[in-house]
Amino acid sequence: MPKRRSSTALAQGAPSTDIPVPPPRNGDESQPPLKRRASQRRAPQPKRSTNPNINTNVLDGPQALRASPDASGKDERMDLQEAGMDVEKQVKDEDDSVPSLVTNGDSESPLSDISEAESPTDSQPPKRRPPAKARAKGKKGAIKKEDDKPEPATKEKEASKFLDPEAEEEEEADEEEIRAALSRPPSVNSDYLPLPWKGRLGYKACLNTYLRFSNPPVFSSRTCRIASILENRHPLRDPNEPPHATKNRPDRDQPPSIRRGQEFVEQLSLANVRDISKMLRWNDRYGIKFMRLSSEMFPFASHEEYGYKLAPFASEALAETGKVAAELGHRLTTHPGQYTQLGSPRKQVIDNALRDLDYHAEMLSLLKLPPQQDRDAVMILHLGGVFGDKAATIDRFRTNYLALPQHIKDRLVLENDDVSYSVHDILPLCEELNIPMVLDFHHHNIIFDADKTREGTEDIVSLFPRILDTWRRKGITPKMHYSEPTPSAITSRQRRKHNPRVATLPPCPADMDLMIEAKDKEQAVFELMRNFKLPGFERFNDMVPHVRRDDNKPVKTPRKKRAKGKAAAAAAADDNNSDEEAQAQQSVTIEDDEVGMGGPEGRVYWPPGQEHWLRPAKKVVKPKEDGKKGPPGKEIDEKGRIVTPAMKRRREAEAEGLKGSKGVKAAEEEGKKMAEEVEAVVNRGAGKKRKGTVAKKEEEEEEEEQAEEGKREQEVLPTHKRRTEAQGSTAPKAKRRSGREGGRVSYKEVEVEEEGDG
Repeated sequence: MPKRRSSTALAQGAPSTDIPVPPPRNGDESQPPLKRRASQRRAPQPKRSTNPNINTNVLDGPQALRASPDASGKDERMDLQEAGMDVEKQVKDEDDSVPSLVTNGDSESPLSDISEAESPTDSQPPKRRPPAKARAKGKKGAIKKEDDKPEPATKEKEASKFLDPEAEEEEEADEEEIRAALSRPPSVNSDYLPLPWKGRLGYKACLNTYLRFSNPPVFSSRTCRIASILENRHPLRDPNEPPHATKNRPDRDQPPSIRRGQEFVEQLSLANVRDISKMLRWNDRYGIKFMRLSSEMFPFASHEEYGYKLAPFASEALAETGKVAAELGHRLTTHPGQYTQLGSPRKQVIDNALRDLDYHAEMLSLLKLPPQQDRDAVMILHLGGVFGDKAATIDRFRTNYLALPQHIKDRLVLENDDVSYSVHDILPLCEELNIPMVLDFHHHNIIFDADKTREGTEDIVSLFPRILDTWRRKGITPKMHYSEPTPSAITSRQRRKHNPRVATLPPCPADMDLMIEAKDKEQAVFELMRNFKLPGFERFNDMVPHVRRDDNKPVKTPRKKRAKGKAAAAAAADDNNSDEEAQAQQSVTIEDDEVGMGGPEGRVYWPPGQEHWLRPAKKVVKPKEDGKKGPPGKEIDEKGRIVTPAMKRRREAEAEGLKGSKGVKAAEEEGKKMAEEVEAVVNRGAGKKRKGTVAKKEEEEEEEEQAEEGKREQEVLPTHKRRTEAQGSTAPKAKRRSGREGGRVSYKEVEVEEEGDG
């Protein structure tokens, strides 16, 4: 079996990548010579933050977010965006976890994208991959020419389907498939419930939803991209200052050091290991004593080029974690990924699987657990794909298993899957090779031999004695897996997706170690505890939405407007009291061991579909709607504005003008009559002589004078009087205008002529 090189040998030897590395200066490869003599001593490198909220190079491993390692697809994890996580920036892309199967010597590891990275000698920073949405958009809009060669990504995608039979795209089931699924015989389930429960319930604790969104976050699946390792091989621009995303980045003009890049990976690994102890104590407080460790705890440990041994740098941290697990009596297991297959026809896949199994076995052995707990620390594995011939694949697995080292054989167990291998395929092989078998109820309901058993839990109970005997022969405590499909699932492919939580218990022995594989992780275990009043159900309570009282963060008091007048003294007294309360609340510091532990009331449970409770509520400022009440004592108009005293005065003036509108209309009618009478008198007395050119000019001059007089009056009068005057002076103006238009005849002349006519 090819051995992985230790980090020490990797640092001392030449780099194993194809990337050219410049020769060291003055024979010192680890650190370039400094300019000043006083700085010749090598200062310790500042520690980089392992908090993904601070360091953008730290990402969440996608495998840890799934309900199960063999569950593929982004819909197999909880709604992280609803919980407040930026998936595009904080979660490693699923494409980065697909092994490269290009036949040009590249490795099969998820980190084989080294060929796309830039050389460390380049002065430009490494190019970042576009977001997932942009890449998907680009793929849809791309037009492939006939002469174009297939891209490596396409090869990887096709090869991943060959390696991983479960990696399939989202497709809607056709009508025939749905009809066939609906016509299948109904499942026959057992009515037995293992109550009272005496076993241990567990979950995939690679991720604890409550602790992951704590402050600071606690989780054990920190990882990064290969480009981050290459970039961190270069020293910082200012070695005496902590790294910063923009102000203090690695200086790519200086020569790289493999050891420096390895230290970056080791810091992530040690942070993952340290958080395991916190997660164990959290689980124990709420009655959970069974946990699965993340395969991504040590990034790239099984990589062909960047692989490393865990000892000695992680020996002490893992031993400390094992000590906590031993004190609490917790069981720890692992589940290598879906690409670890011993039945593949390709030698490269087998070599990668051997390195991965050796990495997991070393991680479990360094925990230094007591004898029984050490035997119970098993590695669950699937048989993998069929590769066109199931019998030939089983024969290849048999041959490769017999050649494994003994320390791997002691921990390896097999599980039935939901794609190719049923219980009747796995159980005889386990009995032959003395391998314990893990029964997965959810997988059995999808893949089973119809001529030997029916769908459901009724018939599988008859195989329990044979299954349990495979564990007892090696002195290992048995364990089983349980999960449920989504309620809307119909076809076999749809039923493979795990439901966020489970509704019942399987008919397993009451003292069984049962692993619950669900999207909501520890919350799915809490749901079972509440439904069946299992031991520990009284220890936890519902969360207060968007409130975390077990974190240390500054309390910000809202600013209050100062009151005026008599209420100023009372408001000042209230402000002093609130400031004292805020200072008292800030002075209460939660100890590090109690941060994220739920507080004295154990408020760690969030109801189904309420992932957003894990994060503070976002403040959304909505515009005021029409007719909505404003501040107390203030009036709001139809446009949502506060009515001012000036607006009230204008409104009253307009109302007064509307009241006198009837009188205005009467005056207008009277003026029209008067104008008609004046025009008749003018026509009789003056005749047509005044209707020449001179008369027109005089009329135009008269109109201009009237307009200028009106402007001067409008400028002098106030606004409300101006409007009233304009509305109330219609009749007199009509009378004056009618007199002047009729040949400049005065009002006295009009009256005299009227008397003479009489």
